[in-house]
Amino acid sequence: MSDERTTWVLVDGENIDATLGSSILGRRPQPDERPRWDRILSFVARRWNQQARGLFFLNASTNLPMSFIQALLALGYQPIPLSGDPDEKVVDIAIQRTLQALREREGDVVLVSHDGDFVEDLGGVLDGRRVGVMGFTEFRNAAFADLPGIEFFDLEYDVLAFDATLPRVRVIAIDEFDPAQFLR
Repeated sequence: MSDERTTWVLVDGENIDATLGSSILGRRPQPDERPRWDRILSFVARRWNQQARGLFFLNASTNLPMSFIQALLALGYQPIPLSGDPDEKVVDIAIQRTLQALREREGDVVLVSHDGDFVEDLGGVLDGRRVGVMGFTEFRNAAFADLPGIEFFDLEYDVLAFDATLPRVRVIAIDEFDPAQFLR
């Protein structure tokens, strides 16, 4: 693995958690239905053959989840707990500022979010470096598809970030269709 280049993995934890709980499960996830965050860093490092550094953005305006922060540190992430006024989207603001700051630095970028608020700033780092968006394909903001050269990764199907199969309905390419999956 190359030590010369880094992939910055920017995780919008709120967005992934909200999509998982509200849109996919319709309830609070069980432990095996939560992403295995270490698999994301490993996937990116293997996929692009270079080190992956994870920045995990958290809204800590009401509380600081110390056990989760300690777990993130143990997995190799840099937790970034943020606070602000109730009407401020502190995680979005911080990720946007980070994407803007990355324009002046080397390294590739993977955004773990579905949020269209990042499209413009992510487009700003499309200057020859590798850029990816990771999440649940069916919930990704469609505007990301307008960014040329971006790679897309599905958390469940590509990254294998879950121990349990999630109850998702997805479009299946006919070459991947296996009727046995539905005849149980």
